[in-house]
Amino acid sequence: MLRFIKLVLLAVILIAIVTLSLANRGLVTLHLLPEGIAAILPLSVRVPLFAVILVSILVGLLIGYILEWLREHKHRREAARRKREARQLKGEVQALKRKHMTDEDEVLAILDGKNA
Repeated sequence: MLRFIKLVLLAVILIAIVTLSLANRGLVTLHLLPEGIAAILPLSVRVPLFAVILVSILVGLLIGYILEWLREHKHRREAARRKREARQLKGEVQALKRKHMTDEDEVLAILDGKNA
């Protein structure tokens, strides 16, 4: 069901993008430098308006994704640290169990293994 909802949402987004593209096919001049500098080095490009809109949206999404990834870095680092610590502590517990285990404890360990 969730996959169906995802496909419907993607179809709606695709239809919106195609509609936006068809409605904004006109060419616009995109000046890459301000007017003062453009007199020395004229850099301008004529592109369809929908291309400017879509590229702007994609650049905005990319910048947002990068900023969010950087913001979450400390949380990912802390999670990795805690995972390493848990793995180390689990190893210590296993080592202590092996070191201090008696015959009776072995039977209990076998039973615990079946319950797990």
